[in-house]
Amino acid sequence: MATLSRPLHTQAAALWRPRRQWNRSHERTSCQLKHAGRLQARYRGLEPLYDDGYQTVKNLDYYYESLGELVEHDSGPPRWFCPVDAGSPIEDAPLMLYLPGVDGMGMGLFMHHKALGRIFELRCMHVPFHDRTPFEDLVTIVEDVVRREHATSPNKPIYLLGNSFGGCLALAVAARNPHIDLILVLVNPATSYEKSSIQQLLSFFSLFSDQACMAITALLNYNIDNEAHMAVSSMINGKHPLEELNRLTSNMSSFLKHSNILDKIPKDTMKWKMKLIKRAASYANYRLQSVQAEVLLLASCADKLLPSKAEADRLQKLLPKCTIYFFDKHGHSLLLEYGVHVASIIKCTDLYRHSRRYHRVFDYIPPSATELKEVDKATRDLRFRTCPAMYSTLQDGTVVRGLAGVPQDGPVLLVGNHMLLGIELISLAAEFLRLKGVVVRGIAHPQLFPDKKRAWSEGHDFFDFLNLWGGVPMMYKSIYELLAAGEFVLLYPGGHREALHCKGEEHRLFWPSQAEFVRLAAQFNATIVPFGVVGEDDLLELLCTFDDIRNAPFGKEMMQAYSDHLKLRDDVDHEVFFPGLYMKIPGRFYYQFGKPIPTKDKQDILTDKQAANDLYMHVKSEVERIISNLLEKRVEDKYRSLIPRMLYQAARGPTCEVPAFDP
Repeated sequence: MATLSRPLHTQAAALWRPRRQWNRSHERTSCQLKHAGRLQARYRGLEPLYDDGYQTVKNLDYYYESLGELVEHDSGPPRWFCPVDAGSPIEDAPLMLYLPGVDGMGMGLFMHHKALGRIFELRCMHVPFHDRTPFEDLVTIVEDVVRREHATSPNKPIYLLGNSFGGCLALAVAARNPHIDLILVLVNPATSYEKSSIQQLLSFFSLFSDQACMAITALLNYNIDNEAHMAVSSMINGKHPLEELNRLTSNMSSFLKHSNILDKIPKDTMKWKMKLIKRAASYANYRLQSVQAEVLLLASCADKLLPSKAEADRLQKLLPKCTIYFFDKHGHSLLLEYGVHVASIIKCTDLYRHSRRYHRVFDYIPPSATELKEVDKATRDLRFRTCPAMYSTLQDGTVVRGLAGVPQDGPVLLVGNHMLLGIELISLAAEFLRLKGVVVRGIAHPQLFPDKKRAWSEGHDFFDFLNLWGGVPMMYKSIYELLAAGEFVLLYPGGHREALHCKGEEHRLFWPSQAEFVRLAAQFNATIVPFGVVGEDDLLELLCTFDDIRNAPFGKEMMQAYSDHLKLRDDVDHEVFFPGLYMKIPGRFYYQFGKPIPTKDKQDILTDKQAANDLYMHVKSEVERIISNLLEKRVEDKYRSLIPRMLYQAARGPTCEVPAFDP
C-alpha cells in the first residue's frame, strides 16, 4: 500500500492497520446469542462515556500546520492514509473512507479523527496539489478500495464520507456500484456547483494569481459567526474569557499566519481544481437516479460558497433513502467548525451498523462523554426544575441515598411506573450513566422511533435521546436479546397508559395481567429491581385529557378523526391523546429502587404459572409500596420547593447535591 512520503507530527505515518476479518456469512441463532450476547454487552470494548475527542478542541493552527507540512514534502500519486490521532477502532469496526473537498489534502476531518476513529476503521484520501488525475480516475481509485473491501466482507457496510467535492465522488462511486452496501455521509456536496455564485467570482479573480484566488476562497470558507459562538459557549461552560479570546483571535488569524502555504502551490492549480469540480458535479448529477445507497446529508444554511440548503432539498427528492441534517449557523467548511459531531449524528439516525441490517442491540454504541454533556445541556432546565433525588435499597433492606443498592453487573431488569409523558426516564438514564457508568436500555413504544427524514442539529431532541441511550421498541424479542446480552433493561409494564393518564390517576399503576417479563428474567437469571417515581404533580397540572375530549360536544367525532392515535395493548380501554397541561411552580422528583430480587434460584417460574404470577404480583406490590412511601416521605423534604433549593445552591455552588428527606 502506498503511504505518505514521510512521518508527520500531525497525523504520523500513513501506515495501514491490519484489517480485521469477521465471517458474517452465518446468521446469529438464539443459541449463538446466549454465548455472544455478553460480548456484545461490552460494546466491542468501548466503555460508556468514552473520550471521543470532541472535548479537546484543536484550533485551525493545527490544520494549517498540517497542510503546510503536506505541501512542503508532498509528492507522488493520490493515495490513502490512516490518521494516527484517530487511535485504534473497536472490534469489527466498519470501514469509513473520507473523500476530501477539492483541495484534496485529506486533513479536513481532523476535528473528528478520534470520534470516528473509535467506531470506524478510518482512511482518508490524499490528492497532492501538483496531481492532475482526472475525476473518472479518482472515482476508480475509490471504487477499487470499495470493491476489494466488499469482496473481503460482503455482508459488511462501507461508509463514504464525502465533503463538498468528495460528495460528488461518493455519489459517483455509489451510482456505479448499486449492488454494494454503501452508506454515504455527504457534507455540503458540490453537486450544486453550476448554480453557485462562486464560478462568477472566481472568473473575475482569475485575472489575478492562483494564490489570490485560493486566499479569497479560504476567506469565504471561514465562518467568523461560528467561531464567536464557540467562544461564548465555552465561556458559559466555565472556560476563562481570556483563554477563549486568545483561541478566537488565533483561529481568526491562523490563515494569515500560514499564508506562506500559497507560495508552494504549483501554477494553474486553481484552474485545474475548478475544472475538476465542474466535471465532478456534472458526472454525479447525471447518475443520481442510479444511487441506491442510504444517504445522510449534512447541509449548512449559511454556506457562502454553495447553495447547500436548497441543494439538500433537491437531492432528497432524487435520492430514495436520504436523511437531511440542517445546520442553521454554519458555513461551507462544516467539518472544521465548532458544535458539529458527525459520529453522534450517525448514531442518532440509526445508520451505524456492522451488517446489512441495523440491529438495535448488537449495533449499539454507548454514549460518549460529549454526548452526555450535550444531553445535559438539552435537559438543563428540566434538571433545574425537578432536582431529582434518588434512593436505593441494599440487600439488608437499608435504604440509602444514591444507587449503591442497585447491582453493578447485569442482566438487570428495572421495573417501575411511568409519570406523565414519561419525563422521569431522562434523569433516570443520565444518573445511572453518571453514577454507575451503566447504560439503561429502555423499552419504549414503537412510535417513539420515527423515521425522521429532516432534522435540525441544534441540540438533541427526545428521539435522539432514545437512540443515544439505546432505547428499543417494545417487543418481547427485544427484552430477550437485551437480557441475553447482560444489559440493564428499563421496563414500564403500564406503558403509554401510565404516561398519558387522566386527571386523578397520578401514581396509579396500569399493568397488564400477563407475567411474561418475570419469565424472561428467570430465563437469564436476571435480577429484578422494582422502583417507584413520584413528583409529576409537583411540576405539571392536567387541564384536559382523552376522557374530557370524548365527553365534550363532537368529542367522539374528533377522536375518530385522530388517525395517529397509539394503541399498544389490546387489554387497555384507553386511547392515547396528548393532554392539555400547564407548568406549576416546580417541586421535585423522587426515585427509589427497591431491594433487588434475584431469579437465579427461582427456575420454577419457567414452568409453574402460579409461581410466575406470585412473583409478578410481588414486584407490582413493591412498586406500589415504594410509591406510597415516597409520597409520605417527600413531605419531610424542606428542599422540595424550588426557592429553598435555589438558595441552597447559591450558597454552595450550582453543582452541589441538594439534600432531601432521610431514608
